[in-house]
Amino acid sequence: MEAFVTTLLLTAIVQTGDRAQLLAAALGQRFDRPAPLLLAAFVASGVTAAIGALGGQVVGDWISVDALRLFYALSLLLAGLGMLAWRRPVDVLQGWRTGPLLTGLLGLLILQFGDKGQFIVAATAARNHDWVWPLLGGWAGTWLGLVPAVIWQGDLARLPLRAIRIVAGSVIALVGTALALAAYGLI
Repeated sequence: MEAFVTTLLLTAIVQTGDRAQLLAAALGQRFDRPAPLLLAAFVASGVTAAIGALGGQVVGDWISVDALRLFYALSLLLAGLGMLAWRRPVDVLQGWRTGPLLTGLLGLLILQFGDKGQFIVAATAARNHDWVWPLLGGWAGTWLGLVPAVIWQGDLARLPLRAIRIVAGSVIALVGTALALAAYGLI
């Protein structure tokens, strides 16, 4: 259950102001039909979380406990740094002539594949030698990070996303750094 809660919180936090969240908001404005976009976000989040969780389960069986600790620490460190890094503007997929469901599904799948949230899910699954709870936590956390964007759309810009990303990214990066140092036995 700890893997579920941890993964849910971390993946929801790293979605804040992320490109997938900004795409969800832009698509919400473009189509003004939240139901298909929420379904697209739900499916895309589930697919990427499943890939991460199952990949993490495989990796967890191959590497040592110390390497698993370092893998988890690095997933947090890099996720935190990723929140602090400059991001390229989001392509709002104006040229796509598909409906909201297919545009949202494919666009979010593309953006979330290999994203920091997926690596957190993989590292948690590897560390816990269990793929179910990290899958469910990552799925729920990512989806919950996208729901406000679809519903609030342009109002999302009123939130201090930059400040949230700086504070949350710094905290996650510091925790990742401490865990990495602990994995090397330095603290």
